[in-house]
Amino acid sequence: MLNLNDIKNLLQNNKITEFVKLNKLTPRDIVDFTNKYTNWAGKLFQHIDIKNAARAFKFLRKKKQEIIIKSLPDEKAAELLNALRPDDRTAFLSMLPGNAVKELLTVLSPETRAETLELLGYPEGSVGRLMSPDYLDIKKTSTVKEVLDIVKQRGQAAETLNFLFVTDDKGVLIDDINIKEFLIVEPDTVVEKLMDNQFICLRANDAQKEAIRIFRSNSRFALPVTNDNGVLLGIVTLDDVLRLAEKEGTREIQKIGGSEALDEPYTTISFGNLVKKRAGWLVILFLGEMLTATAMGYFEGEISKATVLALFIPLIISSGGNSGSQASSIIIRSMALSEISFRDWFFVMRKEIFSGLLLGTILGVVGFLRIFFWQKLNLYNYGEHWYLVALTVAFALVGVVIWGTISGSMLPLLLKKLGADPAASSAPFVATLVDVTGLIIYFSVAFMILKGTLL
Repeated sequence: MLNLNDIKNLLQNNKITEFVKLNKLTPRDIVDFTNKYTNWAGKLFQHIDIKNAARAFKFLRKKKQEIIIKSLPDEKAAELLNALRPDDRTAFLSMLPGNAVKELLTVLSPETRAETLELLGYPEGSVGRLMSPDYLDIKKTSTVKEVLDIVKQRGQAAETLNFLFVTDDKGVLIDDINIKEFLIVEPDTVVEKLMDNQFICLRANDAQKEAIRIFRSNSRFALPVTNDNGVLLGIVTLDDVLRLAEKEGTREIQKIGGSEALDEPYTTISFGNLVKKRAGWLVILFLGEMLTATAMGYFEGEISKATVLALFIPLIISSGGNSGSQASSIIIRSMALSEISFRDWFFVMRKEIFSGLLLGTILGVVGFLRIFFWQKLNLYNYGEHWYLVALTVAFALVGVVIWGTISGSMLPLLLKKLGADPAASSAPFVATLVDVTGLIIYFSVAFMILKGTLL
């Protein structure tokens, strides 16, 4: 068994007679080697079996794929692109600029070029870009023996044989049948007798996120894709959906963290791109936090009269920000899993108001007790009106936490309704929003409770 260093040494020494060993590599070995020794990946792909190369190529990131294609001789690049599954080839080409796509299309065979152009014709982010036209369709009048003959003749080219798809004379999908059904009945059984006329399908123009949702709720390895008239166009397989779900999940997590999606692994992204992806959001958040200073300036008179209030500003705004971040993260994830949508906004708001009330009360009691014990144990002197200060902090915490949970839960739903990405309502963004409004709540409560004493 060759390890990564063995592969590199073999390529470096250019021992052509030993290159046959490379065909024993698994797709996982090839991917690991490419990620570690990218400069040698092109040479590796020149000397491995083309089917193995195609299986590994689909698991590589976009930039790695580009590097390999550019490093291969034209005839080898053409061979690799033609060997890719239609959906994998479309996924690769759809990420390239237009001039690069035109150049690569010229090296494809006429049949493959026509197939690729058809898939690229679907909107970006649609199910049509994910589907493969390599499937087996059968007629309801066929016998099981005829179907099994079709499987033997055309099965090698199919993406999967788990399900066979029944279509009518116009190509309209009317059923899908698990292959095992054909293996447990008599050969002269007609397909129509195996049909239950119940099937799940995707639409070519549906968003890819819809495919994730449907696969998640149905235990299937592949699903058919139809046009608006029900004509069968292709299939989407589970492996493509899993990679898509991982990509979408990664993008959402990065956005929730307050940065743009990196679109490539942290270990390979350049320093400049890493900074660029994070700088924009940091500047926006910084400008937002400047409003906090503005708010504090507005309450400068109150702070000068009761300096003790300044001690609890970090406590108040951090509690509101934390509660808002919690609510935002929970709602974004629930939306990603299709558990809730905008129409559930009232249910969400009601639930978060009561959650915020209870959570705020818990923090308010803790805040009140903290001031009480520090005063009684002479750990700090909050003045003769310490109990009013404690009440101010307690009630302010209740108000700020309620506002934080409402803001954090409603903002993702509102962005979704407006057609924006809910993940853009990141935890830092919500925290910044609640920081500013939290100060207003805090000093408004202070003015009501401390008026006539400290204020």
